[in-house]
Amino acid sequence: MRMKLVVSAGALALVFGMTAPAYAQGEQHEREQGKQQEHHQQASRPAARPQQAYGGTYHGGVRADDSTHGGVHHSGVPQHDGQVRSGFTQSRARSWDGDHRSWAQRGGYNGYRIPDERFRQYFGRDHYFRIHRLPLVFVGGYPRFQYDGYWVTFVDPWPEGWPENWYESDDVYLDYNGDGYYLYDRNHPGVGVAVTVSF
Repeated sequence: MRMKLVVSAGALALVFGMTAPAYAQGEQHEREQGKQQEHHQQASRPAARPQQAYGGTYHGGVRADDSTHGGVHHSGVPQHDGQVRSGFTQSRARSWDGDHRSWAQRGGYNGYRIPDERFRQYFGRDHYFRIHRLPLVFVGGYPRFQYDGYWVTFVDPWPEGWPENWYESDDVYLDYNGDGYYLYDRNHPGVGVAVTVSF
């Protein structure tokens, strides 16, 4: 009888001795899976956008003496100068008078409207910049660049009278003229290229 009790106790000790480490190993495996899921969720979340600094005459964190950021796709993949030049060449008007249409002629502006206070702070004729220094892509053959956190997309070709490299050398600004947003070149006053604004 005593022998049965010893054997039974030994069997129980053996079973519990094997079960406890297996249970602990299972808990550790669950914790590791939870950490991997959490890491995967964090990696799939979009990165927080750094706040842009504003200062000097140029806005959007861009100053006249900054090195160029032009031709950088929003994914961060640089486009070479030839691609940017080709994109701008393709979006040039053959005849500005025939190719250009105002927002009134288009039936009105239906896009995003920048809040007035923000617009006064960072947009208008006193807030100019150079396009080639900003993140830039081409959508439907037209330039789209990011300024002050907004995407600005051309819906008009640019005038054939402007120099081929105006986007590199000319100061431009965005303004709202009662019927929609336009991009103006300070070297060619009064000529507004229709654009849309979005996030």
